Amino acid sequence: MACFAPGLGRRGPVELMLQGFVPMKARRIGLGLLALSGLVTGVTAAGVLVLTRRTKGRHAELDDVQIHYTDEGAGEPVLLVHGFAVNADLNWRRPGIIKALSADYRVIAMDLRGHGRSGKPPLGRYGMALVHDIPRLLDHLDIERVHLVGYSLGGFVALKCAATYSDRLLSVAALGSGWEPLDQAGSLFQSLSALADELEAGRGIGPLAGHLGPGRQQPGLLHRSWVKVLTSAFNDKRALVGIIRGLPDLAITADELQALQVPICSIVGAKDPLVDGVRAMDGLVPDHSVTIIEGADHIRAPLRRELLEALRTFLQQHSDAS
Repeated sequence: MACFAPGLGRRGPVELMLQGFVPMKARRIGLGLLALSGLVTGVTAAGVLVLTRRTKGRHAELDDVQIHYTDEGAGEPVLLVHGFAVNADLNWRRPGIIKALSADYRVIAMDLRGHGRSGKPPLGRYGMALVHDIPRLLDHLDIERVHLVGYSLGGFVALKCAATYSDRLLSVAALGSGWEPLDQAGSLFQSLSALADELEAGRGIGPLAGHLGPGRQQPGLLHRSWVKVLTSAFNDKRALVGIIRGLPDLAITADELQALQVPICSIVGAKDPLVDGVRAMDGLVPDHSVTIIEGADHIRAPLRRELLEALRTFLQQHSDAS
């Protein structure tokens, strides 16, 4: 609110305070910083509005749970499965992946149960249910086979789906996700257990953020702020706990990897800790292509042009038309 004072004209309260106690040059710097702070706040608020805006799609009732999805474009079907604590728009639409792929394919992007606009059932209804929802949605859409693309959690779901429902898949792209032998998966499962404990205690997803941060270092302020937004603005924490508690059910054995009958593509950032899991898969999966994006970590890889280019090349190579 502006105010008036004799001889000063129309001034804001902060400017009036600076007038009496601070030299002119310092006042200008201070006012500039205040303006910059306001701009940053405004940009941040606008960014949050953009990120939280959802594209309205349709719902399919699968296993008594409403699953939200969008269906765009024409051609061979591609089903996109997002990562943990985000949604289809954040993972695929905001980086431009849906727009790019829908020029050549029929692109279906689903919100996993427990996420976004999909239903959030109680504990005990996650785990393999995430995998079973894939063929359920295909049946609902009357689709026989699909290219399945998953990021992070979605990649683990996609790999387990390849081991369970290979007859429904044309190909699988597991992005930002790898594999750890069950006898070596202790650190990840410990992080997941700690994550569930943190959420149940009303805190954030720090353990997982640290596990996936560059070099597995403690995440910085920006990373922590983003994690807080993910858990508070976009998600039901109880549903996230249910998802986490069910994740060990998605583990896949070396024998299952060796028996995969579907072409598999792994695309991962060089700075993503899960890159080690991608390397561990290589040599076990019969038909496996790998793209490692230099300089990219787990959070930023979906924004990189190289990810989209590698994905499009893989889909073209394994199209029925080719």
